[in-house]
Amino acid sequence: MTTNTVQTVVKAASLIELQRGLRDHLLAGDADARAPGLTPRADPGLAVYRHAYRSQLIACLRDTFEKTWAWLGDENFDAAALGYVEAHPPASWTLADYGQDFANTLRDVFPDDPEISELAWLDWTLRRAFDGQDAEAVDPAGLAGVDWEAAILAFPPTLVVRDVTTNCAAIWGALEEGETPPAAEVLPAPASICTWRTGFSSRYRTMDPLEARALAQAAEGRTFAEVCAELAVEIEDGPAVLGGILAAWLREGLVSAVL
Repeated sequence: MTTNTVQTVVKAASLIELQRGLRDHLLAGDADARAPGLTPRADPGLAVYRHAYRSQLIACLRDTFEKTWAWLGDENFDAAALGYVEAHPPASWTLADYGQDFANTLRDVFPDDPEISELAWLDWTLRRAFDGQDAEAVDPAGLAGVDWEAAILAFPPTLVVRDVTTNCAAIWGALEEGETPPAAEVLPAPASICTWRTGFSSRYRTMDPLEARALAQAAEGRTFAEVCAELAVEIEDGPAVLGGILAAWLREGLVSAVL
């Protein structure tokens, strides 16, 4: 190995050490942690990078969790966001993926206010739906010849259903419309929220337990006739009710195929 080659290897190793040291310094909770290879005179510059790293990630969380930010206010949101940034460095090539566990962090920070973490979940899920895989909605006009005894419904890959315990959906909707949100309330019984994307719009709405169960069973691949047969025995005029549910799914672009 020539002298020039040895010098190149040493320089490369030193550069890697310097880059890793800078990374570790930016991620460290202790601002006094020294990056290997840097002199004390570099400390003022490091402070700029430390601040920029954190402020940019907090700005990212503000953008993704816009309604949660509006609900909490700057001070409470930024304090929780800073704690999240300190504990969760980015792990993806895109900041669109950043914040996946933020709702769980808010649940731990505000254990007596469950609407906060549920609001954050709704923010996150709607954003992910917007970035999710495309799927064309079924045109109801083309379903005249469908054999509904054997029909299986397919749903968009962006569809997510979750139970919530608070009126987070009403809060989110009011904030979206620029209206004064209602006071947070714990629901008498858990409700289901479904989120999905149709066209270029992320959508959500609440579902009563019957509709949520019908959707869950249909998403498992059961025929629509099987779903109707099981649930219709529980309600009066079951076929009409379930037919209305199907019509709503088609109208809202919630069905991507009828197989």
